[in-house]
Amino acid sequence: MIEIERKFLVSSTEFFALADSKVYIKQGYLSKDPHRTVRVRIKDERAFLTIKGISSESGMSRFEWEKEIALEEGETLMRLCLPTIIEKTRFIVPQGTLTFEVDVFEREHKGLILAEIELPSEKTTINLPPWIGKEVTGDKRYYNSYLSSKESKNSL
Repeated sequence: MIEIERKFLVSSTEFFALADSKVYIKQGYLSKDPHRTVRVRIKDERAFLTIKGISSESGMSRFEWEKEIALEEGETLMRLCLPTIIEKTRFIVPQGTLTFEVDVFEREHKGLILAEIELPSEKTTINLPPWIGKEVTGDKRYYNSYLSSKESKNSL
């Protein structure tokens, strides 16, 4: 139940040609307490409830619990979420035995493109493709919970 990931800005759109699938995501937050965030996410026609703990000192690891819920429940919970709802399209890009998830944000954050890669260990080394830009792992301004806040609109 520990999520280990690194996060990067994306410097070019080369990843589009490398993606093997994509999914539309709408997500909101029921709680954005820094020690525990509670998120509702709808991915196409599936809904999930996720609880995340505080990040490690490196920003790479944190507790994550996720459970699929009925789509109708997800839609109902979405109406209870704090402002602002995030909307994005996620592209799945294989990278050797690992996978980049590249999020192309819409609405308030149109133009922002972030890539995340989940790792088996914080010590795992990865070869970064040329379309990967600056690493922003641990930079709270790029957490989705922060992006859903009003403060984020002027800080990126």
